[in-house]
Parts: sequence; C-alpha cells; structure tokens
Amino acid sequence: MEKLIITAAICGAEVLKEHNPAVPYTVEECVREAKSAYEAGASIIHLHVRWDDGTPTQDKDRFKIIMDAIKAEIPDVIIQPSTGGAVGMSNDERLQPTELNPEMATLDCGTLNFGGDEVFMNTENTIKYFAERMIERGIKPELECFDKSMIDMALRLHKKGYIKDPMHFDLVMGVNGGITGELRDFVFLVDSLPAGSTYTVAGVGRFEFPLAMAAIIYGGHVRVGFEDNVYLSKGVLAKSNGELVAKVVRMAKELGREIATPAEARQILGLKAI
Repeated sequence: MEKLIITAAICGAEVLKEHNPAVPYTVEECVREAKSAYEAGASIIHLHVRWDDGTPTQDKDRFKIIMDAIKAEIPDVIIQPSTGGAVGMSNDERLQPTELNPEMATLDCGTLNFGGDEVFMNTENTIKYFAERMIERGIKPELECFDKSMIDMALRLHKKGYIKDPMHFDLVMGVNGGITGELRDFVFLVDSLPAGSTYTVAGVGRFEFPLAMAAIIYGGHVRVGFEDNVYLSKGVLAKSNGELVAKVVRMAKELGREIATPAEARQILGLKAI
C-alpha cells in the first residue's frame, strides 16, 4: 500500500478564534501552524489566508507573503492554496493565488448549499475556467468533491480535456449541503473514482477521525486541520494543527501504514521533484 499523504488544512475561511484560540490569522500564526503540522507528519499545507483581523481574502500579495514565510521555515513542504475563497467572491478574485504558480491548487467541482442563504457557486463554466487556468500554469488540481455528482462532473470534464491525468480527488464529507460522513457514503464515493486516480478524505467535524481511519485502511490519503475540525476528541480543543496530524500518524502506525514525506507525496501525486 502507498505511504499515507497527510494534508493539513490549517485555517479555512470560516472557522474563528472564537471556535479555537489557536486558529491562525496573522503571517506568524500561519507559519506556526504550518510548521506544527509539518513536524507532526503533514506533507501538504492546504492554505486559505486571512487579514490580521480574521477576514478571509484571496489577495495575491497576502498569499505570497504567507507562502514565502512558510517556505522559509519548511522549504520542502507542498503548499496547496485554495481557489474556493469565501462565499460571494468572484471567479477572478478566487483565482488570484494561481498567479503565484503553486504546485497544486484546489478545484471545486460543483455548487453547494452551505446553509441559510449561503450558496457556494461553481457553475460548469466556472469549473472549466478554473481548470483551463491550472492547465495553462502547470498547476495540479485537487478536485474538491462534496457529493457523487461532483465526481461525475470531474469525469465529464476529464473526457473533454479540461482535467488531465493522473486525477487527484479530495472527498469532503460531512459539510452542510453535501454528502454525509458515514462509512457507507465513503465506500460509495471511493467506488465511484476512476482507476489510476488518487484521493484524500476530509471529514468535517465529528467525521474527521472516523473517515481518516477508513482512508488509512482503504489506501487513500487524509486531510485534517482547523478548517474542518477544531477538536482533538469530544469536548477537547486541539492546541495546534500539529496535534490533529499527530493523531492521524498514531492511527496509521497502529495499522502499519507509513507516512509519506513531501518528496514521496510528490512522486505519488505526479508532481515535479524539487
């Protein structure tokens, strides 16, 4: 079985210090959390950025400052900026971090009702537009799928040449408006993926660690972090992203699954070696 790639989603766009005081906003806090995750075993940092007051932004310069600061501390880590941004942002606003030519970036594959009147819009034309930008710049997309229909969309666009092989999916489970995080749903989604693809599972809230366990057993990869869950166990706030990563590492070791280094993650995902 392949070594396990662990992605740390260190802050997201919605979670706040009110939910967990360790959620990073500032440059220094983002570096601290990225380093804690890397030292615990993460090879990919999934990155949203904020202004110092916690307001989410897709500002290219803010991304550059934080990405450069992280790389100065941990130069071999893979940084995967989000093109999801926050609800209400325009396509071009969301795409700003791709101008920095990262190795990877997220590509959301469908529209989602986040709750109330919040709709995370990703029309077919939006997805094509983002996919074309990533092909032009040589960025590997991580295909963010919140439901089975989004896998189907990715496969249709793959046939049309908008998404290249090898495909890498992120199955985001347990989000309001998307598929739930039960084991039966996990198996359904994984069985819907094409041969030769890789996948990561991101379980939200209480689904984070049960789905991490399932992914470890099934040969997939795992995403954890404050974006998805701020608790180490029921009622116990995690002190850092590193604590969440370390828990996955312990689970993997108990099951005999080795942890991938950034170099090994690049090889598994078909990225260029650095």
